[in-house]
Amino acid sequence: MRRSLAIGLVLGAVAAGLGVVPAGSAEAAAVPAHHPTRLAHVSDARQLIVVTGVSRTSSYATAYTYQLGANGRTWRAKFPPMRARNGYAGWAWAGKRIQDTGTTPMGTFRITATFGLKADPGTRMKYKRADSNDYWVGDNRDPKTYNMFQPSASSRRTWRKGEAERLAAYPKQYEYAAVINFNRPAAATVKWNAARRQYVTSKPADTRRGSAIFLHINGRGSTAGCVSLRRADLLKVLKWLDPAKRPRIVMATAADIGRA
Repeated sequence: MRRSLAIGLVLGAVAAGLGVVPAGSAEAAAVPAHHPTRLAHVSDARQLIVVTGVSRTSSYATAYTYQLGANGRTWRAKFPPMRARNGYAGWAWAGKRIQDTGTTPMGTFRITATFGLKADPGTRMKYKRADSNDYWVGDNRDPKTYNMFQPSASSRRTWRKGEAERLAAYPKQYEYAAVINFNRPAAATVKWNAARRQYVTSKPADTRRGSAIFLHINGRGSTAGCVSLRRADLLKVLKWLDPAKRPRIVMATAADIGRA
């Protein structure tokens, strides 16, 4: 065997063991754009949900799930691809998205918590059972409460009820959901204000970019910016998610996913 050929085979074996393939090779061309080895911002995640939209203006998408193996090198698909829906106006890069435009933000985000109007379905993530008094606030006139969960609409609150989602108003979609960490204040900056009976932050999110971006159950069609899955698929995902594996969701069009 020629020495150059032998070296090539050894390098190929090493690359395969790392879960990567040489750039420009036939193997690389066969790896889909949504595979974790082709994504730019996976960071330390060991669980990934990758959502790829059809185009910048489409509200149809596909969700893929991956988990990093125990060897820390090889990514494997967890579930078959899932049909998904996204914002009615398509997609926009997270840093340029504008509130109330019906676009889904493109980028990579942590999944920080889960919630729902029914009892915990068995997720390992932090779970909040919501009731008829719970809201998610998107009042851009009140930055200190923006893009945050609020457990009641106290008469002493500073945010406007008309600029918040009452979670119970969406009994199908929010039966179960996961919080996507898009444009949210850091948890360390959030405190309970007993006088106002509301959560407030000392470092508000960008009130131009929008709020309440979740992974939730399908409604009747497209979303206002969230990503939705069929109920059975979402339940599988929620039961699979593990905070110890630092789950992230990568969302973009198929053409943009590698940069998200």
